[in-house]
Amino acid sequence: MRISPLYLLLSLCPQAILGQKDSDNVEGTIDVNGFNAQDPLQYGSMNPPPRHQRELENLQTRLSKTTGTYNQFHPRYRLLDALWSYSSYQTLNLAELNRWRSLYKNMGKKQRKSLEHLIHYTAKLDRIETEIATNAKLADEIVATALDFYSVSREELDAHVKEEGEKKGRKPDRISVAQTMKHYVRDWAVEGKKERDDAFPCLLEIMKGLKKEMLRVVEGEETEELKVVLPGAGLGRLGSEIDFLGDFEVTINEWSMYMNVAYRFINHPTPRAPDMHTFHPFIDGLSHHATNDDLHRAVTFPELPPWPTVLLVEGDFTTAFNNQEGYYDIVVTHFFIDTARNLISYFETIKKILRKGGKWVNLGPLLYGTGPFVQLSLDEILVVVEGMGFAFEEVVKDGSTDDVCGQPTFEGNKVRSLEAEYGFNGRALTKNAYKAQVWVAKKL
Repeated sequence: MRISPLYLLLSLCPQAILGQKDSDNVEGTIDVNGFNAQDPLQYGSMNPPPRHQRELENLQTRLSKTTGTYNQFHPRYRLLDALWSYSSYQTLNLAELNRWRSLYKNMGKKQRKSLEHLIHYTAKLDRIETEIATNAKLADEIVATALDFYSVSREELDAHVKEEGEKKGRKPDRISVAQTMKHYVRDWAVEGKKERDDAFPCLLEIMKGLKKEMLRVVEGEETEELKVVLPGAGLGRLGSEIDFLGDFEVTINEWSMYMNVAYRFINHPTPRAPDMHTFHPFIDGLSHHATNDDLHRAVTFPELPPWPTVLLVEGDFTTAFNNQEGYYDIVVTHFFIDTARNLISYFETIKKILRKGGKWVNLGPLLYGTGPFVQLSLDEILVVVEGMGFAFEEVVKDGSTDDVCGQPTFEGNKVRSLEAEYGFNGRALTKNAYKAQVWVAKKL
C-alpha cells in the first residue's frame, strides 16, 4: 500500500480506457458515462470463473490460523487488524475532530467571537462531524462485506479487538483507513480521472502494442489470452482497464489488507450500481483547501464496477506466485517497485514468473519507503536489471506511444520520464507529482 508523502482515461485514447472492447454492444453491458461497463445485475448473478474459485479456496487455506505461525504477520491477523481499524472509523475521527475543537478553545474569546461572526468556524467543525458519520456507515459496510467474504464471524473480530486493544493497548490505524478510502477517488470515481489520465493512456497503449506483438494465434483454434499480472494493484482499476482491452487474462496482486477489503467491497457479488456509494474523502485534514466546499464535497463511486474476470491474489508478491514460474507473459508494475523492502527480490520475482521472451512494463517513481535494504538510482537499476537477464526495448513503437509516454530520461536510452500526479485531491492547494519512469524490458 502506497501512501503519498503529501498524501499520491478517457481523453487521449477513447478506446483505451473502457471505451470500446473488441466487441461493442456485448450482451450484459451498460453504458456508463459514455462507455460500456458490465451490467451490475448480471455481474452479481455470475458464478465465479474456475480460477477465481480455486484462488478463493487457496485464500481460505492461507487465512487459516493453522497455516504457518499465527502472529502479526499472518494474513488472518492482518485482516482482523484492518477490519478493527475500519470498524473504528467514527471513534478515531471524532477523537481527531475533538482535538481540533480543543485547540480552537486556546484562541482568545474575542478572537473566537470574531471568527464565529465572520466565518462560523464551529459550524464547519460540526458539519465535519455529520460527514464523519456518513463515512463511518461506508466503513461499516466495508467491514460487513469483508466478514461475509472471508467467513469471519463478528465474535472473532470482537475477540481480536479485545485482545489487541484492551489487553495489549494497541490502537487501530486511522491513517491507513483514510488513505485507502481515498483510493476509491483515485481508482473508481470520476474525480480521479486526471490522475488516471496521467499514467493509464501510456500503459494501455503499450499493452495494445504488446498484444499485437505477442498474441499467439493458432489457425483453427481459439486465441490464447496473454497472461498478465499487476503486483501492488491497490484497488484494481488498471487491472480492469487492461482486461477490457480483450485477449488478456489479468491477475492483480495486493499485500495490504486495507486495500484488499476495500476492493472486495466493490467487487462483491452483491450488485453495485454505478455511483451508488457517497462519502466525504477530504475531511480528515484541514490543510490545502481553497474553499470549505472543497473540504466538504462528496464523491460518489464506483463510476463502473470492476471487470469480473480480473482475479485478485492476496499476499506478498515475492511469495504469492512461487508455483507459477514462467507462467506470465507480461508483468506490469505501476507505482510499485519503490515500495520494496528488498528491491532485488522484486526484480528476481518478476524474472521468475515471466516466461522466456515475456515483457516487464514499468511506470512509477523511485520514492523509497521506510527502511529499504537497498536504494538504487535509476541508472543503477538499469545496470542491475540488464545484468539479471533483461533487455530494454523501445517504449515508443511506430510513434504510437510518443507523447503519452513522455520523453527519454537519458539521451540514447530507452527509458522515458512521464509526469504523474499522486495526491487524490485535484482541487488541493498543493500538488504532488513524480517524474515516473517508463520502460519495457524483455526477459532473455
